[in-house]
Amino acid sequence: MKTSRSYGKHSHATLASVAKRAGVSIATVSRVVNGAPVKIAAQTVLAVRKAVADLDYRPQSAGRALRKGTTQIIAVLAANLGNPTMAAIASSIEHALRQNGYVMLLCDTHEQADIQDEYLREMEALRVRAVIMVVAVPSPKLDEFRQAGIPLVFVNRRDPVRSPFPYVGIDNAAAGRDVADYCLAKGWRDIAVIHASLVYSAGRERLQGFLERLQQAGGDMRPVRQFGSAGLDHLRIGEQAMQELLAQQMRPDAVICLSDLLAYGAYKQASGAGLAIPRDLTMISFDDGPLNQWIAQWLSAVRIPYELIGNAVISVLTAMLENPQDKTPRAQAAMDKIIPHQLIIRG
Repeated sequence: MKTSRSYGKHSHATLASVAKRAGVSIATVSRVVNGAPVKIAAQTVLAVRKAVADLDYRPQSAGRALRKGTTQIIAVLAANLGNPTMAAIASSIEHALRQNGYVMLLCDTHEQADIQDEYLREMEALRVRAVIMVVAVPSPKLDEFRQAGIPLVFVNRRDPVRSPFPYVGIDNAAAGRDVADYCLAKGWRDIAVIHASLVYSAGRERLQGFLERLQQAGGDMRPVRQFGSAGLDHLRIGEQAMQELLAQQMRPDAVICLSDLLAYGAYKQASGAGLAIPRDLTMISFDDGPLNQWIAQWLSAVRIPYELIGNAVISVLTAMLENPQDKTPRAQAAMDKIIPHQLIIRG
């Protein structure tokens, strides 16, 4: 017995099937779906839209992208999605993009140049509308994207080559100064810092702002002891740094960690050595990931308001995409969005 075909949410409706349902030509359906600037009777438009809804027709976006040379896809390349901070930032961006009609394509670069370039090549092939770099590293393909004028937005860390492409994030140097002011107000004179690589802007600027403010204060401050190394495993760096610090048999008044993950590693080592944090040793970090209030009540931190990042990114993207001809360094640098930070004191 012959049965009629029904289309559900998982079917693959075509222009032809929509045209048949609406009782119009395929060309008419194409014009309605793609918003062609031609006059079509309102009744016909309603019939086509009803058929599209009934059949759950989805336009072939890849083919349309090839014809128009662009898509509504925004690529987000994040450095380490295993880091709660990166996940929170990606979530904020995804929500804002979706609310503004874009589709996010998320990739984890693991903060490695070859993986970053591999994804950038794929994004180029997909003709993405723009690329959002959440903690970028220098790489050849990223250089090509800059030269080609592809819209780039750098989040949480400025462009590693200090290009004029816009940045969205906190003022890291100011955050470092705020931590120093708190330490000075507490009367602490012996302070240690735990850091990972200082090659890139975020950590370097945090440390620079912190040290400059202490230097300005003068007084009887002891030289700040610094511990850390380059590497991708911040948990392990924090653990080893704290081990080296405690081996000196000179416990500081406070330990400043330039990221939450560094603080988690340092905490593990300090707790294993019998110290109670923050009773025996105050620790302050940067980032204040969303889980800190639940699992790290021992940790004070500079909080980055992740919930504001998505809308800030959208604001920058809109300006870039609506004014693609204005690519002067001054115009692009003026698009920076500095979001407010807050020092959260716990314990």
